[in-house]
Amino acid sequence: MTAQSKERTGVVLAAGFGSRLAEGRTDSLKPLTQVGGKPLIQRTLDSLLHAGCDTVVIVLGFRAGHLEEEIRGVYSGPLSLRFVYNPNFDKSNGLSVLAARPYVNGEFVLVMADHVVSDDVMKIARDHQPPADGASLLVDRKISTIFDMDDATKVSTNGDRIVAIGKTLTEFDCIDTGVFVCTDGLFDALDEVRVEKGDASLSDGIASLARHGVMTAVDIADGFWQDVDTPEMLAHAERSLAAMQ
Repeated sequence: MTAQSKERTGVVLAAGFGSRLAEGRTDSLKPLTQVGGKPLIQRTLDSLLHAGCDTVVIVLGFRAGHLEEEIRGVYSGPLSLRFVYNPNFDKSNGLSVLAARPYVNGEFVLVMADHVVSDDVMKIARDHQPPADGASLLVDRKISTIFDMDDATKVSTNGDRIVAIGKTLTEFDCIDTGVFVCTDGLFDALDEVRVEKGDASLSDGIASLARHGVMTAVDIADGFWQDVDTPEMLAHAERSLAAMQ
């Protein structure tokens, strides 16, 4: 069976406060932010369709009830949506990943609700097979094109193996795009960190898998992505999308 024919669940992390993009506004929810005339969450769900998913688990936290209602109102596509609440949304994002675990069976594609990703990148995710009991991260090796390097999560690789990840890395050769193709090995790694520390970031889970040699990097080549975390990033995403039309 090829990767394309496997049924995969999509997982969207949408639990955060989105405070940097909102700039102090309390009525603004980041996943509903319009980018190129379309809400971010709509773009995210369309991306998962291109990744071969038919069911998507959306992990909510901050203002969960209101956000679920709004997402149901704006989305009319073919994906089956399941909403999950992470009560610890004020902690690290790995706990949001773990909140999805009961609703995921087999391989899954993990994305962020605040990233714009081109269709060709998501098709790379669709066609990719992650390592057994591990995961793969789609990475951007076009380092000179990164809009906000200070904010970017840096990745160091050895061939296709990830050896280190973090925002403060000083030696790195690619950037985390926020798109992952995973097995339940990622859940196991995050749970181990959570038990040890009482919290777990996604980067913690990646680092754990990397230490075991089952965390790989997949180059997106000429593909486009942009994190939309600040007003400046939003403006850059808008300009980039306009230029691609």
